[in-house]
Amino acid sequence: MNFQEIIHLLQEYDTKAFYFVNHALQNPIFDILMPIITDFNQYRIVIVGAITLLVWMLIRGKPNVRLAAILLIIAVLISDQLNSFVIKQIFMRPRPCHVLPDVHLLVGCGKGYSFPSSHAVNNFTAAIVLAYCIPRYRWWFWSIATIVLFSRVYVGVHYPLDVIAGGLLGLIIGGSVLLLYLLFERTLISYKLSRHRRTS
Repeated sequence: MNFQEIIHLLQEYDTKAFYFVNHALQNPIFDILMPIITDFNQYRIVIVGAITLLVWMLIRGKPNVRLAAILLIIAVLISDQLNSFVIKQIFMRPRPCHVLPDVHLLVGCGKGYSFPSSHAVNNFTAAIVLAYCIPRYRWWFWSIATIVLFSRVYVGVHYPLDVIAGGLLGLIIGGSVLLLYLLFERTLISYKLSRHRRTS
């Protein structure tokens, strides 16, 4: 089996999985909830609330909460820009709602490319950073990110492979930011210890 045949087979199974989520799992409750969940971060009141929360985390939060806010801003900025302006432009995969018939579309299809899902990338980037810095609520962070991924397929704007790849990419980006922070912290501690030894 050559490369093109593998890609064709992946596309075929991905399309079947898309229709399973988008059609077979269709129900009135999800039809109401999933559009709200998938577009939750676009509502003006949510955007204002998120900015306010980040400012509060930076000013009034405990050290781990302040760290979470700083790393979150850095990591999501990287993940969003890298995915939207680099990776998506490489693959240029059309959204299912642009090319498939009989899509149960519950939100606007959007003009951007489909692979990987930016929602998936950004939410899993945020989840791994927040789960590390605030482990007490890690299951909330992972659960919210996973539900958002599911919603993107259910509302008809992404294939399952788009959100799976996006989630994995988010883990890599968020994990890399955490790793760089830990290396920086370790280097700083080593420098302070060596300086203290020289002066004592």
